[in-house]
Amino acid sequence: MTEETPGFDEKPDVPSGATPEDAEPKAAPASSEAGAAPAGDASQDAGLVAQLDQVRTALNERTADLQRLQAEYQNYRRRVERDRVAVKEVAVANLLTELLPVLDDIGRAREHGELVGGFKSVGESTENVVAKLGLQQFGKEGEPFDPTIHEALMHSYAPDVTETTCVAILQPGYRIGERTIRPARVAVAEPQPGAQTVPPAEESTEAKAETADDKESGGPDEG
Repeated sequence: MTEETPGFDEKPDVPSGATPEDAEPKAAPASSEAGAAPAGDASQDAGLVAQLDQVRTALNERTADLQRLQAEYQNYRRRVERDRVAVKEVAVANLLTELLPVLDDIGRAREHGELVGGFKSVGESTENVVAKLGLQQFGKEGEPFDPTIHEALMHSYAPDVTETTCVAILQPGYRIGERTIRPARVAVAEPQPGAQTVPPAEESTEAKAETADDKESGGPDEG
C-alpha cells in the first residue's frame, strides 16, 4: 500500500455554486502602468503641437521669401523690357538720322522731275523702308510756326498773315512717334508792323452800317 503525498492531489476548497474558473488565482491589476499612460500621451501631444508650429512658421517664411523673389523677378523683367525698347528706339533713330540726307536728295529730285527710271524705284523703296521703321515726315506751308518742331531759317513780313506762319518748307521735319529727330526748317512770315487786323465781327458790323447808309441815301450816286 503506497503512501500518498499530502498536497499533490488536494484541490483548493471551492465554495458551492462557484465555477472552476473562480478557483484559479487572478493577477493583480497593473495600477502603476494604467496611471502612467495618460501622462505619457499628453507629453507626446505637446511635442507634436510644438513641431507643427515650427513647421508652420518655416512654411510661412519660405512662402514670404518666394513671393519676394517673384516680385523682384517681375520688376527685373519689366526693367529689361523697357531697356530693350529704349535701346531699339535709339538704334533706329540713329540709323534714320544718317539716312535723312538721302531722303532730302530724293525729295529734291522729285520736285525737279528727276525721280525717274531705276532711281525712282530705289527712292520709293527707301521711303517705304523708313516708313515701316516708324519715320514720319511733317511740315506744311501755311501752318502756324511752332518753335518746338520748326526751325526758322528765313524771316519776312506779309500783309496777308495774322500770326507767324510757315510760308515755305526748306527741309521737311522727321519724327519717330513723339520723338522729333529733326525739326522742319522753314521760312516764316509775320504780320506787317503796325498793321491792325479787324476782327470778323467788327467787319460784319461795319458792312451792315454801310449798307444801311446806302439805303437811306437812295443808293450810290449815278453819274
